[in-house]
Amino acid sequence: MKVLVVFGTRPEAVKMAPIVKALKNDEENFIPKICVTAQHRDMLDQVLRIFDIKPDYDLNIFQGGQTLTQITCRALTGLEGVIEDFRPDLILVQGDTTTVFSGALAAFYHQVKIGHVEAGLRSGNLYSPYPEEANRMMTGVLTDFHFAPTETSKANLLREGYNESKIFITGNTSIDALNWVIDEDFKFDNELINQIDFNNKKVILLTSHRRENIGEPMVNIFTAIKDIVAGDDKVEVIYPMHLNPKVREIASEILGNKERVHLIEPLDYLPFTNLMSKCYLVVTDSGGVQEEAPSLGKPVLVVRKETERPEGIEAGTAKLVGVDKDTIYNELYKLINNKEEYNRMANAVNPYGDGRAAEYITKSIKKKML
Repeated sequence: MKVLVVFGTRPEAVKMAPIVKALKNDEENFIPKICVTAQHRDMLDQVLRIFDIKPDYDLNIFQGGQTLTQITCRALTGLEGVIEDFRPDLILVQGDTTTVFSGALAAFYHQVKIGHVEAGLRSGNLYSPYPEEANRMMTGVLTDFHFAPTETSKANLLREGYNESKIFITGNTSIDALNWVIDEDFKFDNELINQIDFNNKKVILLTSHRRENIGEPMVNIFTAIKDIVAGDDKVEVIYPMHLNPKVREIASEILGNKERVHLIEPLDYLPFTNLMSKCYLVVTDSGGVQEEAPSLGKPVLVVRKETERPEGIEAGTAKLVGVDKDTIYNELYKLINNKEEYNRMANAVNPYGDGRAAEYITKSIKKKML
């Protein structure tokens, strides 16, 4: 079976890496080829190096200041040539980026079957996260095989009328990838991180970049962080700043030159995940981090109004705290000062699978297509 694996961003690459390895290890059943759109360039290349993935096709569509329309058109045009050259039996896409929707649409135009990895996530708000919520819903309409990470994701798909025989609960491939890369003795290239006393300090790992949070919500998030650090000398914050100039401007204005707040450049996947494993708790508006941190026993405060990953909230590993400054501050204060509350979240059961999602996905494909 000829399988074309399509991805374009760092998170997609991380979550597709275990599937790429699984397909390549099963030469008897699969002829896999990898196509990257390079919707993100540098961040994508970091992950390709870490997992030793060499694309067969590189569309290299990235341009500075690119719009969603430009990404979609360039990806569709490039994928048309790839599909005509390789003539796959199945195209696999992952998640909710513009590359995912473009990959599914290109497959549909060429009447190639589509497998959607991490299918069925829903926030319930078409514009949050934007454009991801719409991307995954539109991809779902075109999909032949829905690889849902959880029971909740499957329930979302059933509620929308999808055929149960085409839905497979697999867990999340991010856990597969995470199990490969965590190293207790990991040494960071950034010497500042190596010098932090993770054993005696309560280190908060902050990530924030969502389009819908840029502006007042992000000001609230960063101000709550600034205030919590100012009130407790045992608290430190590490914020790998997103490359978006607007995000950096807000971060520098509120958190710049503050004692025990470290604004650093974005980290590759390998140091980032190992930093996450060492920190005390995580504050994030990222989707993937909501899955990864619980598997490492780290409480997560989700600074968004809604999340498409309610499993962590329901399991108690994460808490949706919104973007109100006082609420964020109070929830941080509680986790830092209430050991019982902290342990309750840190010890909750990870709802995102057992680290064998890629195996379950490849088995499902063989069962349905071979």
